[in-house]
Amino acid sequence: MIIAVDGLTASGKGTVAKRLAARYGLRRLDTGALYRAVGLAVLDAGGAPDDEAAAVAAAEALDLEAIDENRIRSAAAGMSASKVAVIPAVRAVLRKAQRAFAADPAGAVLDGRDIGTVICPDADVKLFVTASLAERTRRRLTELDARGETVSFADLERQIAERDQRDMSRVDSPLRPASDAHLLDTTDLSIEAAAEAAYRIVDAALARSGA
Repeated sequence: MIIAVDGLTASGKGTVAKRLAARYGLRRLDTGALYRAVGLAVLDAGGAPDDEAAAVAAAEALDLEAIDENRIRSAAAGMSASKVAVIPAVRAVLRKAQRAFAADPAGAVLDGRDIGTVICPDADVKLFVTASLAERTRRRLTELDARGETVSFADLERQIAERDQRDMSRVDSPLRPASDAHLLDTTDLSIEAAAEAAYRIVDAALARSGA
């Protein structure tokens, strides 16, 4: 079984995907982490995230097993990720890695921004997770505060809105719900409530397929 979880920044898609993977005994790939890792690698090398040659080289050298989960969660890595993600050649490199992960006969949960539309268009279940801009800003601000990073609510809200625009307007694999995706709005939901809503969606899909 392949479960595709797409959604906006800080919408809760990663948390939902993690809970789904645990619930159904599937491996999970946070595809956004790949772009964050590439963006961070470019910054570490002293390059610019919008430098195609540098970004492609970083993508080709990426080791999925060596991604520093702590460092890629910084605000800088997030903004860099959205810039390298608009480069078609970078997406082409990382697309191969994502599809290879999804090809595991045991199944998988993949979360990102183009899983249901591009990476796994034939996924058994597709979810599109969203939340209001204000709530997403609040969640990300809480994460950054815990990391000791200081940013104002207004600045962070602007950054997230800009990233939304880049994600949705890029030519290659723009962020959008798949036509057959189930919409999950987590604005007013706790983590547990969002997970339970996702379980109901998947269980209903499995029941329909007779799995």
